[in-house]
Amino acid sequence: MIGRIQEQKELERAYLSTDSEFVMVYGRRRVGKTYLVREFFQNRFVFSCTGVANGSREEELMNFRSDLVRQGMPNCPVLRDWMEAFTFLRTLVEQSRDKRKVIFLDELPWMYTQKSDFLKALEHFWNDWAAFQHNVVLVVCGSAASWMVKKITKSRGGLHDRITLPLKLQPFDLSEVKAFLVSQGIYWDDRTIAECYMILGGIPYYLKLLDKSLSLAQNIDRLFFASNALLKSEFENLYASLFRDSKDYVKIIEILSVKKSGFLRDEIVSKGKFKDGGSVSEKLDDLQECGFISKFPAKGLVGSIYRLADFYSLFYFQFIRNGSFGDEHYWMHLQGQPAYYTWKGLSFERLCFAHSGRIKFALGVDGVLTKLYAYCDKEVQVDMVLERNDRVVNIFEIKCTDEPYAVTEADERKFRLRRQAISRLYKKQMALSTILLSSEGVVPNAHAATVQRVLTLNDLF
Repeated sequence: MIGRIQEQKELERAYLSTDSEFVMVYGRRRVGKTYLVREFFQNRFVFSCTGVANGSREEELMNFRSDLVRQGMPNCPVLRDWMEAFTFLRTLVEQSRDKRKVIFLDELPWMYTQKSDFLKALEHFWNDWAAFQHNVVLVVCGSAASWMVKKITKSRGGLHDRITLPLKLQPFDLSEVKAFLVSQGIYWDDRTIAECYMILGGIPYYLKLLDKSLSLAQNIDRLFFASNALLKSEFENLYASLFRDSKDYVKIIEILSVKKSGFLRDEIVSKGKFKDGGSVSEKLDDLQECGFISKFPAKGLVGSIYRLADFYSLFYFQFIRNGSFGDEHYWMHLQGQPAYYTWKGLSFERLCFAHSGRIKFALGVDGVLTKLYAYCDKEVQVDMVLERNDRVVNIFEIKCTDEPYAVTEADERKFRLRRQAISRLYKKQMALSTILLSSEGVVPNAHAATVQRVLTLNDLF
């Protein structure tokens, strides 16, 4: 298994516990939740069941019964309701001779249907029996992260405060993607891996589809622009599978895709012509919980800034939705064109935000409390600002180039104006330092001396 070191440690702690454990694994679709659970437990489950996508109550119960029959209850009758289903599950678990009885319910949100009393039955199963057995490990999993949080961890009913291990699975970071690609026989240089990340993100399912015999550009054409492209309809499936009414969610993503610095909530409401601002706030929380957007402090403004964080969604809106599907080599032909470099610069900034932890480590401040944000006004735009609790503010200039970047006299003036703009945001005095994060480093010249620190793509790995 690539990465997931901390997650495996947490699962091991739950498995070795002397109490019953209620584990919730959630995260973005395709991020590898099911793979993690099945690989860690080596499929040694007393019972496992996966919900049926868009299934009715009857179909979900039929599927549950089928798994009960297959896994040790051949005489299980047709299930009338979920209370009866969990009663038979209890009997199955009690019959098991396993020392630690692991139950895995995958895609839990699919099992839940309107007026089915599924959650009530699950609550009763845990609160009335499983929690007191001291040897049960109940693992529930779902891609609809916002549903998992609302209905399970933030439940106001019988499941309130019952989760003993919430485990949110994040996409791979750059170093994990590199290790994953090597495991697939793909030995690309760091620049190519970074570009791959800026298209597919750290999503294992997408990375698994790469063909080691092809270049990155050839792979992207094969996955998105070929007549039989494997991911041509992925965008619609992605959001439709996570949200019951995905139209407004997609509209928010589309709004955020047009401006790298992001928008305030009220701006999103206005641009989307939404009638219910409260509903938009809820959808923004859902998208953030699923990892599609990020929320940052809005320095100098009231509220928070929302930015698109999902690399695949940004790539979709820039190239796939309006791309030339008549050209099966679209991405190969776009290499070196202005649109390619514009996208690359924008995506590299998102790459840096996504790896802020690595940046803090490179600066030696990973143990310092920090706030991360971007700043934009009518005169000045700052790519990234790291406000530190040790009274230091790092002002980042982010440059994505094919060669080392040469700092110019004009850059010096821009750096000075940006320091002045950021200093006005703080009532108390803060030490300001300009950090140049250049993908290929910098050319050593007199102007480069005005930068306090230089970081490169290597620091993101």
